[in-house]
Amino acid sequence: MTDTPLDLGPQARIVARLAEGVTDEQLADGTPCPRYAVRNMLGHLLGLAVAFRDAGRKDLGVTTDTSPDAAVPDIGPDWREELPKVLDELVEAWRDPAAWTGTTRAGGVDLPGEVAGAVVTDELVIHGWDLARATGQAYAPDPVVLEATHTFLLAAAEDPDRAGVFGPVVPVPPDAPLLDRTVGLSGRDPGWTRPE
Repeated sequence: MTDTPLDLGPQARIVARLAEGVTDEQLADGTPCPRYAVRNMLGHLLGLAVAFRDAGRKDLGVTTDTSPDAAVPDIGPDWREELPKVLDELVEAWRDPAAWTGTTRAGGVDLPGEVAGAVVTDELVIHGWDLARATGQAYAPDPVVLEATHTFLLAAAEDPDRAGVFGPVVPVPPDAPLLDRTVGLSGRDPGWTRPE
């Protein structure tokens, strides 16, 4: 393999811009993930960026061994500086073709590098949508990454061995925009709006 299958850079920059647009007053607001307030979603993005950065580097240890369900994530006082930095490091790790090959680990699960790349792509797209919806920001994910995420989630939804991994699929009309169909496959309602 001479090229990486996907450049995560454009999508990571979109997520970083969304995070930059979050106000301190919004940190306690709800998100489409019932367990997470905005601050927890940002903490999850920070943690997954670190874990998948290290997974891409094949630098396995505490960051790649910890289940994302081990605790509700949160942010520290320096999250505004840390998140864009770690997202940049994540992108660089996955620009190395070696990240997409062999075996790695994330969330305490061993998986092929190509699958880990698909998972982090999904995380960036879906949690970007979560963050945008929760904070009232416009969201247009990178089209190449969105297409890859849709393909990944569609395969996961059709695989009986993966039942429950992403939550029950929310039915979306087949002529709906690709983002809505992708969000529905992730187990979220594309019509979700933040409470007034």
